[in-house]
Amino acid sequence: MTIKNSDFKKNIYKKVAEEKQTKNVKKNSGKKKRKKSNKKHFSLIKNEKAQKVIGLFFILISLFLLFSFISYLKLWFAGITDTDYINNISFSKLFQRSSTPIHNSMGKLGAIVSYLFIYKWFGISSFIFIFLFFVFGIKLIFKTKKLNLNKTSLYSVFYIIWISAFFAFIFQNNNELLIFGGIFGFELNNLLNSIIGTIGNGILIIFVLLVFLTIVYNIPFKWIKAAKDKKDKEKLNVIDDTKKTISSNQISTDIYNTNEYYVEDEDEENKETSVKNNNDNFLDKKNNGDDILTETLNPENNNVELTIVNTKEEKTVTNGDIKEHKTIDTEYDPTLDLPHYKLPKLDLLDDYGTGDYKVLNEELQENKIKIIETLKNYSIGIVNIKATIGPAVTLYEIIPAPGIRISKIKNLEDDIALSLSAIGIRIIAPIPGKGTIGIEVPNKNPKIVSIKSILSSEKFQNTKFELPIGLGKTIANESYIADLTKMPHLLIAGATGQGKSVGLNAIITSLLYKKHPAQLKFVLIDPKKVELSLFSKIERHFLAKLPDSEEAIITDIRKVVCTLNSLNIEMDSRYNLLKNAQVRNIKEYNIKFISRKLNPNEGHRFLPYIVIVVDEFADLIMTAGKEIETPLTRLAQLARAIGIHLIIATQRPSVNIITGTIKANFPARIAYRVISKIDSRTILDTGGADQLIGKGDMLLSTGSVLTRLQCAFVDTPEIDRVTDYVGSQKGYAQAFDLPEYLDENSEINKEFDANERDELFEDAARIIVQNQHGSTSLLQRKLKLGYNRAGRIIDQLEAAGIVGPFEGSKAREVRIANEMALDQFLKDLNM
Repeated sequence: MTIKNSDFKKNIYKKVAEEKQTKNVKKNSGKKKRKKSNKKHFSLIKNEKAQKVIGLFFILISLFLLFSFISYLKLWFAGITDTDYINNISFSKLFQRSSTPIHNSMGKLGAIVSYLFIYKWFGISSFIFIFLFFVFGIKLIFKTKKLNLNKTSLYSVFYIIWISAFFAFIFQNNNELLIFGGIFGFELNNLLNSIIGTIGNGILIIFVLLVFLTIVYNIPFKWIKAAKDKKDKEKLNVIDDTKKTISSNQISTDIYNTNEYYVEDEDEENKETSVKNNNDNFLDKKNNGDDILTETLNPENNNVELTIVNTKEEKTVTNGDIKEHKTIDTEYDPTLDLPHYKLPKLDLLDDYGTGDYKVLNEELQENKIKIIETLKNYSIGIVNIKATIGPAVTLYEIIPAPGIRISKIKNLEDDIALSLSAIGIRIIAPIPGKGTIGIEVPNKNPKIVSIKSILSSEKFQNTKFELPIGLGKTIANESYIADLTKMPHLLIAGATGQGKSVGLNAIITSLLYKKHPAQLKFVLIDPKKVELSLFSKIERHFLAKLPDSEEAIITDIRKVVCTLNSLNIEMDSRYNLLKNAQVRNIKEYNIKFISRKLNPNEGHRFLPYIVIVVDEFADLIMTAGKEIETPLTRLAQLARAIGIHLIIATQRPSVNIITGTIKANFPARIAYRVISKIDSRTILDTGGADQLIGKGDMLLSTGSVLTRLQCAFVDTPEIDRVTDYVGSQKGYAQAFDLPEYLDENSEINKEFDANERDELFEDAARIIVQNQHGSTSLLQRKLKLGYNRAGRIIDQLEAAGIVGPFEGSKAREVRIANEMALDQFLKDLNM
């Protein structure tokens, strides 16, 4: 029996459990149906068209209330009311014709609504409802992020109640003006009067307003102190007037001075508090946007709003506002050598646009949708996306959904470029200093950044850099000004035709617009012979050269080697001056010299900055090799402290040109567009330069930070006008002389001695003339000589004038055309 009873109980428990499960299933299914129906309604509300319709309805309500309220007030002050009709109205009579005339311009419904809102409820403050409904409509139609509905609603409710209570308190003894506060305000006023009295009611109303304004707007209470300070100032002015008449009263002047300084300190404190208040308001505005951000936190939602950052145009100065070169108010002024020299004017430069770069909203939205769809195909959700528009590139900053790996987005560079049908897509993951990932997309219509917009910017005009150079504009449309003395050397590389020469011209032009000829000198090295020739007009103002050189712009390879070695001599000489003056850099030395603390009779002089500009470095290395690299490397390692700075450009960013020694001494590098990632890594030690779009698009590396810039454009006619303007002014008698350098291989330093010539001299001369090829290796092969003897014979042939000077890896020039001319030359030589 016990077994049967236990089985019976088990069966009962099973049936009860099954019944519970069926009930739970029914409940869950009902809940799911409700959720589905709720989702349908919610999706209907989130529909863009439905939101616009609702927004238009709210605007319609606001207009209806506006006209009905205005009509009610006009009728009230005219002594006409629709009260008789309203008191006898019912819902059924609302749709029937009435024998009683309706005076309100919005009909029966307008008369009823205006009567309820203005008379029965809140009085004049009911007009705030019109504003509230209108804001709701605008928010739903245009989806403006500046309007925060929660705060707007709360503030509106407070002002409705407070204004109603305020007017009811003011006109509490005048029933004819009951309309200003409404019956709600009237009843509230009577209640407060009975509790705290009339005076207490008035104090409470003012107290509530001050508390509200303090919480919301953080109003400063220093106006009382400011009024007191104003009175103190007036008293001080009276004391000042009396002080002028009674000059002997020293005590009163002391009191006046101390009080005056005290007042100035108070004004500064007021300024600081106002700045803090503005910052607080700004933070409040930023916090208001948090509601918008949380609306887009669903990674599955495609309707991610695009925030467009409007880059403001920078302030510029006109020609009248340009700061003329101001001399230092000291005993010695280096600019007095050319006292009438004037800096170039901005009118000499062309303006290629307003500087306000805009991209069509359609292009931004199209790129946004493509980026979202491409990432969605790889199961990558986006929380938020923001666009920053630059002159040539737009930066899209995205915040990925939680749990997404950055490397996953980084690997989709080519896929995003394919979907956008654009070249030059670059992904920055993550952006340094921000918790976002950047996608740089080229604009369909890139704009030109003129050098005029950079040089006229307030940032360039007010800079305190020693050698300011205007490189271009960032993606945020800000002028990028760098100090060459802090770099301290600059390496520029990129493929042919990508903007290197324009960048060099922009750097030189920006220095011409900022420095006096006494403060700066250029050494221009141009193996191409045409790129830097435009600056030959400023030879007597800004250029430096060797004493025996005819042209200030160096194009001959032999002269380049001599010039670089001469600069090494200048560097050593300057270091000796710094050591004797007991200073560490050129800035400290010049300050000491200007203040007459150094004696010129002991060799001390004012030291101008020297900027060496090399346009095609690869050609120099290929031609002269170590002869160029050795003095150049020494300058790069040591010359920064004594004011010698290098700017080197090359179109061959290969390892044998940009060696490790050179890269180690050039921390600042500019990369224009290159063909391969290997070239980009050679220049910047990282990729990215192969993804640029060209035409001045460049990456600036200053250590570990990469900055994308659009290079400033300066055209040839602009350079002509600037150099003509500088060259037309009075200059020095000649260009700045560098120290003389005696080259061991130069034929000037060699004298031919016929008695000391080699036995095989004439045979070697015939071999050289026959082959028209002057090289040591040729003599080694033909005459079976060692390198040393063949080298000495070549030197003798050079001293005799049969072959030209050493030209690096090239063969020497043969100056005698044939054997007949050689025979005659040897006869004359032996005489």
